[in-house]
Amino acid sequence: MTTAHEETPDGHRSWIVALVGAIAMVFTFGTPFSYGVFQRPFSEAFGVPQVTLSTVFAVMLFTFFIGSGAVGVFASRLPARAVILVCAGATGAIAPSLYVTDTQLGLTAVFAVLGLALGTVFVLLASVIPRWFEERRGAATGLIFVGNGLGLFVLPPLWQRVLAQFGVRYGFLVVMSVTAVAFALAGITCRRPQWADQSAATPGELLEWASGLAGTRTFRLLFVGIGLAFAWYQLLAAFAIDLFASRGLTEANASTAFGLIGGVSIISRVGSGYATDIIGSRRAFLASLGCSAVGIVLLFAPQMSVLAAAVFLIGIGLGGCATLYVPLLMGIYDPEMDTAIVGVFNIAIGTSALVMPLLGTASIAYTGGYTVAILLTFVMTVVSLWATVAGTARP
Repeated sequence: MTTAHEETPDGHRSWIVALVGAIAMVFTFGTPFSYGVFQRPFSEAFGVPQVTLSTVFAVMLFTFFIGSGAVGVFASRLPARAVILVCAGATGAIAPSLYVTDTQLGLTAVFAVLGLALGTVFVLLASVIPRWFEERRGAATGLIFVGNGLGLFVLPPLWQRVLAQFGVRYGFLVVMSVTAVAFALAGITCRRPQWADQSAATPGELLEWASGLAGTRTFRLLFVGIGLAFAWYQLLAAFAIDLFASRGLTEANASTAFGLIGGVSIISRVGSGYATDIIGSRRAFLASLGCSAVGIVLLFAPQMSVLAAAVFLIGIGLGGCATLYVPLLMGIYDPEMDTAIVGVFNIAIGTSALVMPLLGTASIAYTGGYTVAILLTFVMTVVSLWATVAGTARP
């Protein structure tokens, strides 16, 4: 199929869109999951206790996942370019905001807007870019999620260095300005392709659609399956560094070992995309969950060689799960509802993000060890595997 300006699926223009989207993706997940870096410098700069600041960052995660998921449902009938550019503008507007606010309420408002903007850009890019591809959709999705994984790997140390060198206010201004520019470039480039149908549903029709969707067995199973496909990592993140340190690693080496999970996931994000083009998104997604489950079981063993294998397998599983859930969903639901579908399932992921860290921390505090926490993490992968298999089984 040929369109104006010689745009074709899987063509040169499609790969430009994917590359620009991958760059913008670096700034989506990376900043929200850098909140651990923010705690001390923000507490010192604004005189707010770190415990109190945790509520500010909890609001950011809420708007990042659940708020943007709700926006995604209604943004399905809007031009993707316009929505992304609005998010770029909002990000740029809050960049200097720390110079004019120093209260907890003000910080909460700033980070609520930030989480909503970052999450909405993620939902739009994750749903729109794959529609530029047909034969190489898996590989292209892998590319944009490489940006997502790179952000998890690069942004926390980058934030740490910038805040230490420039201070909280100027450092926030610098990183947010760069983020706004990246989002603006994505907004200019990453529109829906001309051959892709777009939903024309009214808000009322969208609510009716979502209500009908929730009434189906397939959706309920997938809502659980996709949510728990991320829950196991959110649970693991709550105790992994301490677990590695308890096995004899120094604190620095334990942090490095946990970071390697993200590093391996970058590789698997590309590989899983290519695997999807060969064996299909369902099989590749389930294989990724299987890798995660095996890696988590290996965490029970105390030997360092086994721990290294666990880190590798968990990283492979993480990259595959993070990359493949979008093409999996797009193969099940109407492509016209692309943004709405990703938005709805972002709510599932966000729900687990609010619960799992607390569950992991509480299990360790209650038992005084890591066995229960590892077991819970394994159970999450198994339930996710079962729900996804059941939800995607052919009638």
